[in-house]
Amino acid sequence: MTTLSLSADEARRIALRAQGFLGAPDRRGGVRGVLRHLGAVQLDTISVLARSHELIPYARLGAVGRDAVEKAYWSDSHAFEYWSHAACILPIEEWPHFAFRRRVKRAHGYRWHKMEDKDASCALVLDKLRAEGPLTSTDLGGAKNGGPWWDWSETKIAVEWLLDTGEVVCSERRGWKRVYDLAERAVPDALLHDDLDDGECLRRLVALAGQSLGVGTRADIADYHRLKGEQVDAVIADSGLVPVEVEGWGKPAWADPRALDTAARGRHRTTLLSPFDSLVWDRPRTERIFGFTHRLEAYVPKPQRVHGYFAMPLLAGGRLQGRVDPAREGRTLVARQVSLTTPGAAGAMARALREAAEWVGCDAVRVERAQSPAEAAAITAELAALGA
Repeated sequence: MTTLSLSADEARRIALRAQGFLGAPDRRGGVRGVLRHLGAVQLDTISVLARSHELIPYARLGAVGRDAVEKAYWSDSHAFEYWSHAACILPIEEWPHFAFRRRVKRAHGYRWHKMEDKDASCALVLDKLRAEGPLTSTDLGGAKNGGPWWDWSETKIAVEWLLDTGEVVCSERRGWKRVYDLAERAVPDALLHDDLDDGECLRRLVALAGQSLGVGTRADIADYHRLKGEQVDAVIADSGLVPVEVEGWGKPAWADPRALDTAARGRHRTTLLSPFDSLVWDRPRTERIFGFTHRLEAYVPKPQRVHGYFAMPLLAGGRLQGRVDPAREGRTLVARQVSLTTPGAAGAMARALREAAEWVGCDAVRVERAQSPAEAAAITAELAALGA
């Protein structure tokens, strides 16, 4: 059997289309369509322009109302939060696929936090949820013991353990707090009792990762839902993905056959990306596909930062053409630090900044610092031409 060969450019376009950045977006599906298409939307505590799970649909659909984003995720038992690539919002239909991970957690017997009386603490949590409905850890009795952030209360440890093992579901985030509910209430019955064995869970997750990536190496596919390489190896032949060779990758790869059916063409989106966007969350893949090295510097000491606290890559013309570290001062969006990696990308950066400003309710944009005075002046001039 002859293995199909793809050029690096073809692979890049396939990846962009699979992630919703090439071709007209399906606005009929809205935020829920984006979630279903990607299979996982990562959550994170950092909020600059907005939280990362809000930035994901914005990057693909444009100025979706932030309240509408939250409602789309969390109403009608449409989604749940669980451990995928990290803590992620997942379509509810993926509940059965993570049974293997819930079984691993259950077999382990405990989290890294220890409970004084595990059975009694878990029973109290379940009884309270059963009697009172969905609750936050505060409602359940408090999350902290009064020490550092990791010094959890017995109740918090218990409810997170129950979340790990699937007896409890995070049915929404409220004021950034997890809202917990009984799995029997939060998960539709047909999904709750769809008990897949480990092999079928892994096969489906590998197939879904391949569809969401378009094309990827073994490591790419494993990273999407944080599987082990040997788990991918065990099911890749039955996943429906097609072996391909990609110019310059140097490693075997697999593609979604539907992504190979037609040439990846269409309109490119110009936008700023969350560092936690699934297009770029895998840094080695991002460098391989786009020739763009990116690092989240939020946890780097300020004097050691190169590009800023929450540098957001600029996607334009199907390429990553720069980055900006944004902030807000009243109704002004401030580009605290901008760096362009492509000559002539000032206009694209200005358009992306202007759209982001309008989305978060700012009516002005100011460039504070760039790689050079000329670059700052070019972006500022483009902003003035846009009326920003």
